[in-house]
Amino acid sequence: MHRDRLSPAQIEHVRRTVRRTPEVMVKVTGGGRTVTGVRAHVAYISHGGDAHLEDDQDLLVEGKAAQKALVKEWNLDLTSGQYRPPKGTGRSVRPVKLVHNIVLSMPAPTPPTKVLAAVKHFAREQFGTRHRYAMVLHTHQQHPHVHLVVKAEREDGRGRLRIDKAKLREWREAFAQAMREQGVPANATPRAWRGQKKRAALDRAYWLEKNGRSALLSRRNREVVAELRATKTIRDPARAKLVETRKAVLAGWEGVAKALDDQGEIVLAGDVRYFAKRLPPVLTDRERLAVELIERTRRAAGKSPREDRMRDRERERTR
Repeated sequence: MHRDRLSPAQIEHVRRTVRRTPEVMVKVTGGGRTVTGVRAHVAYISHGGDAHLEDDQDLLVEGKAAQKALVKEWNLDLTSGQYRPPKGTGRSVRPVKLVHNIVLSMPAPTPPTKVLAAVKHFAREQFGTRHRYAMVLHTHQQHPHVHLVVKAEREDGRGRLRIDKAKLREWREAFAQAMREQGVPANATPRAWRGQKKRAALDRAYWLEKNGRSALLSRRNREVVAELRATKTIRDPARAKLVETRKAVLAGWEGVAKALDDQGEIVLAGDVRYFAKRLPPVLTDRERLAVELIERTRRAAGKSPREDRMRDRERERTR
C-alpha cells in the first residue's frame, strides 16, 4: 500500500477495501504428480463426468471417455519423463507436478455464470496458448467457485508454471478485475490489511477433526479448555508478533489517510481511519480456538453472544 501520492487506481482500490467490497479467492489446492492422479482429480471435480467440464477451447468435455482423451492429449507422460534424474546417478527426487489445481471463487450471492465468465477471461489472459487447461463450475456450496486444472509445462517446452506469493497476488488482482468487468463488485486486498490472519492450518485441522481424523486439534482443544478453566484466559507467545504486524498495518492505513488528505480526498480519508479503527481484534490460533470453544459452549447451553450482551446491558441499567 503506497503512502505517498496515490494513483486513481490505488484510490479506487482503497475505496473498495474500506467499503468492504467482496473479496475474491484464488487458492492452489495441490497438483497431480502422476497421470493417474490427474485423471482422478479431473473425474472428481467433474463429479464422475456429470458436471460440465470445459477445455481451453471452450469446448465441453462430456463423459469419462472424453476426459481420459483430454488428459492423454496433454501428453503428461512425456512431461514427467523430461524431468527424471539421469540413470545411474542414484538420485531420488520427488516427481514434479504435472498440473496445478486451482480454485477461484466469490462469496454468495454472486451469480455463478458471472464467476465462470470471469474465470474464462482470467484463464485466457494468464495461460492463453502457453499452458493447456480445463475448468468446471461448482454451485453445490454457498459460494460459487471454479476448479481450474492447468498443465505445468508450457506447450513450447520452454519452461514450467511456477506459483509463488507474488504470482498469487497477481492472480487475485486479475481475477477481481475480471469480475468487475462482469459488472460484479470485487476486490483483492491482502488479508493483513483487512485485519485477518491466514487460517489454512487451523481450518484443515478443523475439517480433519470433523471427520474424526485429527488427534492434533483434539489435543489443542483439551489444552485450551484446561487453561481457560485454570486461569480464565489464554496466553500465547505468538501474540506479540501479531500485535507488531497490526501496528504496522495501522501505521500503513494512517499513511494512506494522510496521502488522501493531501490529495483532497477528505471523506475517503475519514473512511480509511474509521475502517482501521474497526479492524477485527488480534487473535492467535489458540486464542481464536478459545473463542470458538466458548461460543460453542454458549450455543450448547442455549445462549447466544447477542443474548449475553443484552443481559449485560440490562444489568448496567439496574445498577
